[in-house]
Amino acid sequence: MYILSILDSLILGHPTNKQIHVMNQPKQPTNTGALSTLIVVFFFWGFIASSNSVFIPFCKHKFDLDQFQSQLVDFAFYLAYYIGALGLFAYGAFGGKDLVGKWGYKKSIVYGLLFSAIGAAAMIIAVNANTFTGMLVGLFIVALGFSLQQTAAQPFAIALGDPSTGASRVNLAGGINSFGTTIGPIVVAFALFGTAAAITDEQIASLSLSKVVILYSAAGCLFLAAAALFHFSKKVPAGISEEKIEPANKALYLLIIMTGVLIIMFVPIFNSYKIDPKTITDPVEKLAIETTRLKWLFGALATVVVGLLFANFSAQKNEQGWGAMKYPQLVLGMLALFVYVGVEVSIGSNLGELLKQKDFGSIHSSKIAPYISMYWGSMMIGRWTGAIAAFEFKSKTKQLLTIIVPLVAFGVVIGANSIAKYDMSPLYLYVVCILVQIVAFFLSKDKPAKTLMIFSIIGVAAMLVGIFNKGNISIYAFLTGGIACSIMWPSIFALSIAGLGKYTTQGAAFLIMMILGGGIIPPIQGKLSDYLQSSQNAVEGSGIHNSFWVPVICFAYILFFAISVKGILKKQGINYDETEAKGGH
Repeated sequence: MYILSILDSLILGHPTNKQIHVMNQPKQPTNTGALSTLIVVFFFWGFIASSNSVFIPFCKHKFDLDQFQSQLVDFAFYLAYYIGALGLFAYGAFGGKDLVGKWGYKKSIVYGLLFSAIGAAAMIIAVNANTFTGMLVGLFIVALGFSLQQTAAQPFAIALGDPSTGASRVNLAGGINSFGTTIGPIVVAFALFGTAAAITDEQIASLSLSKVVILYSAAGCLFLAAAALFHFSKKVPAGISEEKIEPANKALYLLIIMTGVLIIMFVPIFNSYKIDPKTITDPVEKLAIETTRLKWLFGALATVVVGLLFANFSAQKNEQGWGAMKYPQLVLGMLALFVYVGVEVSIGSNLGELLKQKDFGSIHSSKIAPYISMYWGSMMIGRWTGAIAAFEFKSKTKQLLTIIVPLVAFGVVIGANSIAKYDMSPLYLYVVCILVQIVAFFLSKDKPAKTLMIFSIIGVAAMLVGIFNKGNISIYAFLTGGIACSIMWPSIFALSIAGLGKYTTQGAAFLIMMILGGGIIPPIQGKLSDYLQSSQNAVEGSGIHNSFWVPVICFAYILFFAISVKGILKKQGINYDETEAKGGH
């Protein structure tokens, strides 16, 4: 319970009884050795996740996939987070104990890394068998290991020192995670395409998959090395917790039912791919097939939305058995986190296909790495800037750093790509978007509700500018989606579990499950792109361009949450202006 009370105080800004006692004692020194080791796993998450944005267009051409099928890379990867978190929650609900707490944070991370190593091995086997489905299974296993690592790593970072500086350690780890997202696309693009000039789709299809084997062999070795480092390090404490799980059987049953319905929704979509749309010449028949698939995908989305709203509605009548889901800020926040992860992943994963179009520079898949890196780098820029608030700087120093840090981070992104010998001159003017971000930080004043509202507006505006324009203006606008997403995880997280008290840990687990959005929303945008492109008289490239209405809707809901959660928290006696967003993902 001590770790839980620390989390509650960090997020809500209210000291617990145990902390009041601790405040009168000397500060605990940070276990820098253990923290340095722990940061390694934060880097892995960002590196692999952002690399999918380059891996997706590679697989699309290599296996002759349509846009929806290519998005199954994200589907498999982020579905694993949901399944992993649900499994841990189910174990706790039935067994009454937190499995991660029982194993300890150290062992849980080691087990997670070993699981990811097994996934890397599965990827290698699938590549040798030349099967895209097998590669999806491998990615699923890698991400399942990540799910276990993430459940343990974030509270572990807080435990490795004084509670009052816990947020700083999480932000530091989050900054390293973002650095991984920045260089991941560069490294993977080099591994897959080398330094050759832009190559054709046919040449990609003829590329040897041996490069993927080398890539995941290296990843597997790194997972094993990190696991060994954790296991044999005497500086890393066990981190065992005896905390009991708050009962929430109704919430568990709802989540199981939702999972079953989601499976039912996706089965006909996958079965329909026995019919290859590319072999159908009749445009009316092709459109009908795409319409059916799109309906099932929207059905999957509706399952999540309706299921969560039903939970909160039922809990208002009888809260027994619903646990943390009885709090409206959590349920609405779960949806906000669902669409946030979805939009964050969807923009990056569909950006490569957009850049291929004539109106957007005809940039080939082998040369999109700088743009993908800048998109994910925009999140790094925002997170580094947001981390300033976690440190005890003087007011003027903070203001100065709010200007300097994002510009330095922008330089890091440019520099990393330049070292990789990419021409970054088309992205120099993107610094104007960074200046917009700086202004947004000054306006938000480190308040999560206000910050979320301002950056949601930036997200909506950027997507609309991107949709109604073409060329560099449109590209810059879509890249600005990374800026909008940069601060959303900690803001949504803080507002969602504000006031949950003893249900804080359970609420956090429910929020982690909503990473599922990264597995559902990108395929929806991909299928919408296919559907629009299948329409009669569709202009080449208009499908992928207009599919960015999906991010517009996502940012609009997050804006709704930012506005509505103020009133919800006020009714519970919580001043949202005093709730500080500390943390990162």
